[in-house]
Amino acid sequence: VQLVESGGGLVQFGDSLRLSCTVSGRVFSGGTMAWFRQAPGKEREFVGAIRWSEDRTWFGDSVKGRFGISRDNAKNTVYLEMNSLKPEDTAVYRCASGMPLGERVLVARFYDYWGQGTQVTVSS
Repeated sequence: VQLVESGGGLVQFGDSLRLSCTVSGRVFSGGTMAWFRQAPGKEREFVGAIRWSEDRTWFGDSVKGRFGISRDNAKNTVYLEMNSLKPEDTAVYRCASGMPLGERVLVARFYDYWGQGTQVTVSS
């Protein structure tokens, strides 16, 4: 299973950006795709998650109302729509695949496969 992120870049305060994560290999139809981010010197942070087989999403508190998450099952791709970006959103964003249950969706160690990450930088 390989996960490849794309779409990162340098944007300005208030801009929008869409990240993509494409999965190759086995896709677990009952599984969950998530986005995490990590800024230099900070802990890894849960951003959002979506299940492949149901319209259930989760978001971290710092991005609720600004970020959206969607999927295209035919393309094995998950998208992170980021709006009203702030400098504090600057981080490496990584997607992850796994089958966590319940609140474990928010926890990185319950994901089995990870992408390499894509840098998002928001200037003020």
